[in-house]
Amino acid sequence: MKDVLIKIKGISIVEGDKNVVELTTTGSFHRRKGDYIIRYTQAQPDEPDPGKTTLTVSGSDVVTISRRGKFGSNLTIEAGKRHQCLYDTGFGELMMGVSDAVIDSKLGTAGGDLSFKYTLDIDATVASENEVFINIREC
Repeated sequence: MKDVLIKIKGISIVEGDKNVVELTTTGSFHRRKGDYIIRYTQAQPDEPDPGKTTLTVSGSDVVTISRRGKFGSNLTIEAGKRHQCLYDTGFGELMMGVSDAVIDSKLGTAGGDLSFKYTLDIDATVASENEVFINIREC
């Protein structure tokens, strides 16, 4: 397990409105059974305890994002498949579809780059189109 600097840029488009969020944080990075594991904590507004996020990159076509904390979620992003995932809004859980994934992983033992695109839907209606760019490098 290595201590790493993680830079994340997320772009979300909802009903034509584009929202960009950027985060730079430290975390850990390692390889387990062929998967790359990225872990970091992220402060959440009005919450004393930061949320914990784990990204698991399996091969070149699956990214799983697990968030723990007050607003937890589990998203599976897989090229060519649609997955249903639970998302905690803070007011209750919501079942969302995740599809139209494109994943580009250039990760190696020292870190690297990961990017992916996906669409979220609720009741088969597109809720947002998303794109994420992650850079990982040793501290």
